[in-house]
Amino acid sequence: MMDRDVKDCIIVGGGIAGLQAAIQLGRYSAYDVLVIDRGTGRSTICKSYRNILGWPEGVSGEELRQRGRKQAEAVGVTFAADDIRKAERDEAKCFVLTGKDGTRYRAKSMLLATGLMDRFPKLPGLMSTLGTSVFVCPDCDGYEIQDRKTVVLGSGDPGANMSILLSERAKEIIYVNHEGQPASSENMTQLANLGIPYIEKRVTEIQEEGGILSAVVLEDGSIIRAERGFISFGGNMIYSELAEQLGAELEHNRHVKTDPRSKMTNVELLWAAGDLGVHSELTTVAMGEGATAAIWIHKTLKKMTSQAVT
Repeated sequence: MMDRDVKDCIIVGGGIAGLQAAIQLGRYSAYDVLVIDRGTGRSTICKSYRNILGWPEGVSGEELRQRGRKQAEAVGVTFAADDIRKAERDEAKCFVLTGKDGTRYRAKSMLLATGLMDRFPKLPGLMSTLGTSVFVCPDCDGYEIQDRKTVVLGSGDPGANMSILLSERAKEIIYVNHEGQPASSENMTQLANLGIPYIEKRVTEIQEEGGILSAVVLEDGSIIRAERGFISFGGNMIYSELAEQLGAELEHNRHVKTDPRSKMTNVELLWAAGDLGVHSELTTVAMGEGATAAIWIHKTLKKMTSQAVT
């Protein structure tokens, strides 16, 4: 077991929020900052964000992550590839993190930016289309289905709710309840009133070419032609285990509660930003939260240093 030196701040999660925070903290030129990243997360599967300032043609999550890491490294931030399994505090009130192979990391402050992962089935063709022509966030990508025939793949009420929400944007919406979970009578009535076809059959394949959806194949061999798709299965995995271990307060859906101004949790010197927290789950919002958290981490560390000197 290896024990690292005490860092001023450790950021757990190298996605959008974590990287933006790292860049902001690094630019103060005052702190020893480490980002610990396991290389997974929602941003790793999105092939084209089109709602970000300066990227009208879209940019992939992987490119944003690569560029963000280089930018953070250029201002002195270091990175470690690890999967943190345990978080606690020692007698000196330092955060102590343990990685998958037993490596330990210590820090005066910590930002959790561990995010979430959408739940979806493993279907041939789905990964090729995610973030290109099949989407998960109506706020981010509702524009992409404007006046296009769109199929929603989902489960019960989550899929029904998504179909109803998107009906004002798409040329035509079809809801395929892949898992066959029941939707509420209210939702079923609303689907009918909006003229949204409801199909309760499993999907076996997503047909696509170059990442662009062309059709959905059902278990009985029937084919639904479509130009765009959305998925909405509910039960997303919120990576809040470390926050819970440290005593951070969670919402009923396991997102981490934070102060709306500073993004600090109820645990002293512990911040949370991005999709882990309670927000609208947009990449642009995650960036803002990462920067906000970093500013308040800086304020707090600076105050701690001043108090130590006096």
